[in-house]
Amino acid sequence: MKARLAIDFGGTRSRAALFDDNLTLLRRAEMPSDVADGPEPVLRRLIALGRSLLDSDTRLASIGVAAPGPLDTAAGVIIKAETLPGWKNVPVAAVLSRGFGGVATFVENDANLGALAEFQLGAGQGADPMLYLTISTGIGGGAIIGGALFKGADGLAIEPGHMRLTLPDGRALRWEELASGSALGDWARRRLATSSEPSALRGLAMVDGRAVGEAAQNGDALALEILRGAGKWLGLGLVNLLHLFNPRAIVLGGGVMRLGDLYLDPARAVIQEHILHDGFYRDDLLRLARFSEDACLIGAALHSRARLSRS
Repeated sequence: MKARLAIDFGGTRSRAALFDDNLTLLRRAEMPSDVADGPEPVLRRLIALGRSLLDSDTRLASIGVAAPGPLDTAAGVIIKAETLPGWKNVPVAAVLSRGFGGVATFVENDANLGALAEFQLGAGQGADPMLYLTISTGIGGGAIIGGALFKGADGLAIEPGHMRLTLPDGRALRWEELASGSALGDWARRRLATSSEPSALRGLAMVDGRAVGEAAQNGDALALEILRGAGKWLGLGLVNLLHLFNPRAIVLGGGVMRLGDLYLDPARAVIQEHILHDGFYRDDLLRLARFSEDACLIGAALHSRARLSRS
């Protein structure tokens, strides 16, 4: 059977999926990334994860890899990634290709691939220009302009999580330090350390973004306040993107978006407060990703199929 393997890995979770040539999902698996172990152990585990999906009849046509950037996509190298501490100039494509007997392997920015999947098959169909944001451990992004991925002069666009926003105390922090899943955990741990406010979070061994989200969904007052604060920072970053791109749609994916309106309502309020004029904002502007956390996997399969056909 001719198939395409897609791998999506980031700072928290790694996923692999096997698709047939028509991009029908055949099998899927995932595991923790444990990126602190370093590139070599993580890449070995990714190879094992991918192999777990194969059987004796499977013949891989290509491998698509969704990875955090910045990347040298021509060489298949992670140049540096904030969500992968210590990963610099890692030859991901070469290592994974060898792990599967030399199968053609193509690496692309994870959010670019999410944008591709949502534009071609998902919530962004017919929307051009379209922005895609993946909000999870960090904040990644991709843009479709004129029906194609916009990648910039050197293939390094778009990295919205690294926009700098200024706090009331004058510090300029990256957007993903303020509004991502990691940021939710950071905000909560600081509040717990500097206040005596009651919260279900105080009894937990690990206070991370997932814990904050679950507590907020259960009505925990401190967690809800943390979520509203992060949502406001999300909205401020979105205002900047709206003014820069005037997109037809912004498709929102990633694990944090499971929180829905608890996270988005504060963002919407900030957009309405700061938008230059109503022409930048329409009712269907903000759209939840159709493929949720699988957008990058589907995009990786699409991308590897297209790249192989051009080579």
